[in-house]
Amino acid sequence: MADTTIRPAAHQTVTIEPAIVIGAGAAGLAAAQALVKAGVATAILEKESRLAEPWHRRHQQLRLNTHRDLSALPGLAYPKGTLAFPHRTAVIRYLNDFSEANRLPVELGVAVEAVLFRGDHWAIETSAGMRLARHVVIATGRDRQPFIPDWKGMRDFAGRIIHSADFGDAKDYAGKKVLVVGAGNSGIDALNHLAQAGAASLWLSARNGPSVLPKRIGKIAVHRLSPLMARLPLRVADAVIALTQRLVFGDLTKFGVPPAPVGGASRLTTDYTAIAADEGAIDAIRSGRITVVPGVREFTRDGVILANGSLIDPDIVIAATGYRTGLEQMVGNLGVLDGKGVPVFNGGDADPKLPGLWFTGMRPSIRGCFANAAIQAKAIAERIARRIANSGP
Repeated sequence: MADTTIRPAAHQTVTIEPAIVIGAGAAGLAAAQALVKAGVATAILEKESRLAEPWHRRHQQLRLNTHRDLSALPGLAYPKGTLAFPHRTAVIRYLNDFSEANRLPVELGVAVEAVLFRGDHWAIETSAGMRLARHVVIATGRDRQPFIPDWKGMRDFAGRIIHSADFGDAKDYAGKKVLVVGAGNSGIDALNHLAQAGAASLWLSARNGPSVLPKRIGKIAVHRLSPLMARLPLRVADAVIALTQRLVFGDLTKFGVPPAPVGGASRLTTDYTAIAADEGAIDAIRSGRITVVPGVREFTRDGVILANGSLIDPDIVIAATGYRTGLEQMVGNLGVLDGKGVPVFNGGDADPKLPGLWFTGMRPSIRGCFANAAIQAKAIAERIARRIANSGP
């Protein structure tokens, strides 16, 4: 094996490590485990002081929309008795258990500031100093930064505007007038809980209608069918999702819900919009407990002016308006991000002009993020191991 140590000065040596994974969420842990299993020495850099920090911050009622059996990483099942759709506390325990079971070398409290290409290796600027590596796997997540549009007048609004990531406890919304902006996965999730929380008024502002499926049809967990759906051509998967939605919920346009712009499977690949999971929100829309209104035009001190010119007066506005990767500072100079800040390649794909740079967990999948993390981890590890075997680390 070639010598992988560079010596920039007589008094200093810097080792080029075979692989560094940035981010210790599900995608990062899966990638690291696959690399270690393939015989590639790997370090994992995590900016937070503990694993699963984003899950600690999410609201108390949060549960996975993906089934337990399809939400485990390779080699470790959820403990017996875990709910079919695990609660966030079960996910937190699971990620810690997975890291410990695989003895993964996670370095906590190390923030990565920039990733720079050096021709035959990568320089990683961190809060703890410079690291060098032949391969860098970026697994910081597609939902790293909550995004709220810069609505006109929002700073004058006398009520509260929060992102759905900061939903908190559903009981805190009892007696409040609440507007949820966005009918995607996060918006429907918030409404699932708000519909049972005793809010005084509930509105859903939707420019585009959702692709939405129930978590269960009878005793069948719908997500269990996702491996089959993932094998279908997009147009067929779109048709199956649309037909299922129509059969279960009826014509939602009768209740003011706009039609979805494209099919649910296609939206995953075009604008990265996940399929929403219903647990009561749609029934509340159909019964009139949630009123569907047009998109937001602007805010005033006392309310929200909608696209049709009408005014509503919520106490709280929940922006279920998505997330950004926040990768611009880290890799923005490499030309690998699209207009939304999402990497243009993911998983086992790579740019031949930037050998050794990999991304994982950056796009939603019909299978769910855990199952997809395992698939992408295997593909990345195989490619890295093959390159090392052919040319050294």
